[in-house]
Amino acid sequence: MFDRDRWDEIWMTLSRNKLRSALTMFGVGWGIFMLVLMLGMGNGLSNAVLGGFEGFATNSCFIWTMPTTKPYAGFQRGRRFNFDNEDISLIRNNVEGIDICSPQLQLGGWRGGNNVSYENRTSAFPVYGSEPEVLLVESMNIHTGRFLNHQDLMQERKVCVIGEEVVARLFEEEDPMGKYIKINGVYFQVVGLGRKKSNAEMGENPDAKIYVPFTTFQKAFNSINMVHWFTIVAKPGVDVARVESDIKELMARKHRVDPTDENAFGSWNMQTMFNRMNGLFIGIAGPSWFVGICTLLAGVIGIGNIMLVSIQERTKEIGIRRSIGATPRSITGQIVQEALTLTVIAGYFGLLIGVGVLELTRTYAGDGDYFKNPGVDLRVALIAFAVLILSGLFAGLLPARRALSIKAIDALRSE
Repeated sequence: MFDRDRWDEIWMTLSRNKLRSALTMFGVGWGIFMLVLMLGMGNGLSNAVLGGFEGFATNSCFIWTMPTTKPYAGFQRGRRFNFDNEDISLIRNNVEGIDICSPQLQLGGWRGGNNVSYENRTSAFPVYGSEPEVLLVESMNIHTGRFLNHQDLMQERKVCVIGEEVVARLFEEEDPMGKYIKINGVYFQVVGLGRKKSNAEMGENPDAKIYVPFTTFQKAFNSINMVHWFTIVAKPGVDVARVESDIKELMARKHRVDPTDENAFGSWNMQTMFNRMNGLFIGIAGPSWFVGICTLLAGVIGIGNIMLVSIQERTKEIGIRRSIGATPRSITGQIVQEALTLTVIAGYFGLLIGVGVLELTRTYAGDGDYFKNPGVDLRVALIAFAVLILSGLFAGLLPARRALSIKAIDALRSE
């Protein structure tokens, strides 16, 4: 491997046909370049889409009520009903596998904007009545002050936590901490400021949300004994779909709803959505590996063919070497080393250019909702390079066996 004379001989062989060597190396370099590029672009798409789940508990679901579609127990179809405070303890005490059961209220309903003002500035924002545990599910960080706590719930304090967009539109350059904002005529003191964890949004923009204590919301906005929906987080290892089904079954009995009425409860399963997205990108990575490796193998086959041509041209040389005592191992080593040299050099530059293109894409494309931080990690790069070296090894072994099959006397007679 470190024989200086052998390396000189390999260099002379490769430089004897520079164009042929360059084109052969291009095929291998292009193969690993395409492999790295496809995997990196796939990662960029995956990072953006799956990044939308950042901060959210992916083993969670949301359940709300809807008008019934079947008559039951003397009630007509189309009956509207709501969850109530009794349902909170009922779910927590009777459904196994729940880690968090957080009741939620929203002023004005889903996508409802409400009159929120500070001094002479007024705007509309979604207002939520929440418990402290909701922060474990929502994609929000509290960077100043605090979030709601259980003392706020028990004492029904008129406090709130607001997002950055609320700060920008109501307070401009003024520090909002400790100030009072008016929500539909009721004053709340700002005790915390939050910002969203990711660019993608699940539901409404976290930066535009206002959170007030659940118990305070019920009394301040005439929602006594009412729950609009439940945020549920399952314990680790527990199937959220099973928990969701158990809650619907329990609530159907409690509110006298036909257990076969699938439209009486609405729900959204975060775990199912996350698994679908994750499975999609695993499916994208599979074809990327397949196409990239096939392209790489096509280049390696080209190297094998070129080595066969080279051996055909060097038949007499091989005969002379064998007649003066060159061992089969020596001849095989040189041919395999030539093939590996071509493969590794081409693969290195293909890998280098591929990573460079991904870095340029990252610099100029930026971080968006649909494409973020493209690239491949070191493990993937090492796997790709290992595949490359193994392919180069096999590309040299076949021509080496062809060279050894030539008899010395026949090689010396060749022209």
